[in-house]
Amino acid sequence: MNIKNHNLLKNFKNKKIIITGNTGFKGSWLSLIFAYCGAKVLGISYGKTTNPSLFHVLKLNNRIKCANIDVKNYTKFKNKVETFKPDFIFHLAAEAIVKRAYAKPLLTWETNTLGTINLLEILRTTNHKIVTVFITSDKVYRNEEIFRGYKETDILGDYDPYGASKASADLAIQSYTKSFLYKKNNLRIGIARAGNIIGGGDWSEGRLLPDIIKNWSKNKKLIIRNPNSTRPWQHVFEIISGYLILALRLKKQKLLNGQSFNFGPSSKNSIRVIDIVKYLKTKWVNAKFKIKRNKNLKEASLLKLNSNKSKKLLKWKSKLTLTKTLDYTIDWYREYYKNPKKIYQYSLDQLQIYFNLK
Repeated sequence: MNIKNHNLLKNFKNKKIIITGNTGFKGSWLSLIFAYCGAKVLGISYGKTTNPSLFHVLKLNNRIKCANIDVKNYTKFKNKVETFKPDFIFHLAAEAIVKRAYAKPLLTWETNTLGTINLLEILRTTNHKIVTVFITSDKVYRNEEIFRGYKETDILGDYDPYGASKASADLAIQSYTKSFLYKKNNLRIGIARAGNIIGGGDWSEGRLLPDIIKNWSKNKKLIIRNPNSTRPWQHVFEIISGYLILALRLKKQKLLNGQSFNFGPSSKNSIRVIDIVKYLKTKWVNAKFKIKRNKNLKEASLLKLNSNKSKKLLKWKSKLTLTKTLDYTIDWYREYYKNPKKIYQYSLDQLQIYFNLK
């Protein structure tokens, strides 16, 4: 089945959709899906992209409308939303790199927290009917190195600038929703929490898979800073399917309004960084790595989500095993470096295979 006719994706045909942070990794995949399925997409982003950039590799600037607007600029942000009159908003705009968040904490707090509050204030004053999915992070939870997965009801608030700013944004969403937005019949609000997302086309700084690809594609040795960190590795398609399902369920089910949802993989997908590297090393010619710990950068060694709520209320499920997740990812990069001119069609082919999985 062509994904244009997929039971989930066909619901977005001819819908007006705003994606903030559309030039980022997840934003680019969302842009590709919506544009291909016939939605009218407006991307809002500001600042530099990675080099290479999935957004530019797929030539998405020719497939969707784009606005160079900083979400911290309330007036310009508000004017664009009011003029476009979207049916859906997916808010991804953020400083998402932990290392950069440490280097630029003020910018991180302004973008992640105040940028989110700006959108909330825009929604508070609009009369247009909009479904908004706010994307936060698994790092919003206060990390206590526990082995059970964090539930949506667990305490928020980590210590690092990235986690703390995203937790603050999450709290702001809850505050605005309960204080103002829940009373507005034209609005539906949902919060999506996930983390450690991998897949083809991510070249972000300081992330494991992009670091692997950037080094190995140039025959350089990979440096691993925290080999024993355990993460719930999950493919970007899994997360995006969660965002889409949440958006449509919010539109149809008022009782879900204002709720948060975890999207995490099977517990079998939670393994150490070193194990990921060793597996991928078998898939890449002349791959090398060494361990060099970074004692100055504090990161949680264990993060895991409980996604039972999403499975029960949204009927969402993770389809890919860890091996399949890694194979999807490494195959995309291999195809890109082999023939970048064909990567647009290859990306659509991967999406079609995934969305046709049962």
